[in-house]
Amino acid sequence: MPAEILESLKQSVLDGAPERAAALARRALELGLEPLDAIQRGFVPGMDQIGEQFGRREVFLPDLVAAGEAMKAAMKVLEPEMRRRGVERQTLGRVVLGTVRGDIHEIGKNLVGILLAANGFEVFDLGVNVDPEQFVAKALQVEADVVGASALLTTTMVGQRHLVEHLERAGLRPRVKVIVGGAPVTRQWAEGIGSDGYGQDAVSSVTLVKALLNTSVT
Repeated sequence: MPAEILESLKQSVLDGAPERAAALARRALELGLEPLDAIQRGFVPGMDQIGEQFGRREVFLPDLVAAGEAMKAAMKVLEPEMRRRGVERQTLGRVVLGTVRGDIHEIGKNLVGILLAANGFEVFDLGVNVDPEQFVAKALQVEADVVGASALLTTTMVGQRHLVEHLERAGLRPRVKVIVGGAPVTRQWAEGIGSDGYGQDAVSSVTLVKALLNTSVT
């Protein structure tokens, strides 16, 4: 039975089915499965697989978005139960995310957050149109290991440079790593503004964060 329910949890993510994922999460708890096991042995492998498929271009952005929504739905069921039981997931690091000032695009950023959370990172999403000062304040508040800034417009990319500059003035560099991403962002731009890395897509961003923090890539 455990193997069957774990496979069902994984499949609900692959199918991008939030309602089924939530229902299966509740069913897993009813069957006595530990919530942490449901996450790490059921839902996370589903996110890993859809991420690999996305990297091979076997699935596309809408599929990844749907899988992320399924994962979020399951976590809404399992996280309260984990808190009730006093169980905590191992945290690989704290990541602050946001879309820079003047930009309201967030699909890519949201996916990065979902995948990072699925892989064991604590994520603090500031949303869109975020000032550099807001990034810095949150990084200080939560003792962030990584700050990630997204920009989808060429006119707002300069906000990523401003972020790096503000972190430097706050004395948070180089301890706090900076990653940048978004459609117009290139590796050359990322290097030129002094960031620590460039995420071409949500999947590669997770690999990048793991590498920057020297955590094992699973």
